[in-house]
Amino acid sequence: MHGLTYSEFIGRLAKKEIDLNRKVLADLAMNHPKAFEAVIKQVK
Repeated sequence: MHGLTYSEFIGRLAKKEIDLNRKVLADLAMNHPKAFEAVIKQVK
């Protein structure tokens, strides 16, 4: 959807030292899509 596979996304999060687990990411994606998009922009 955002042009990244899950593994690429997780790898980029780690590289940028953004420490969010799967549960938090899932919550952001489902309940706070704008916040999730902000995270996506940070890793791209």
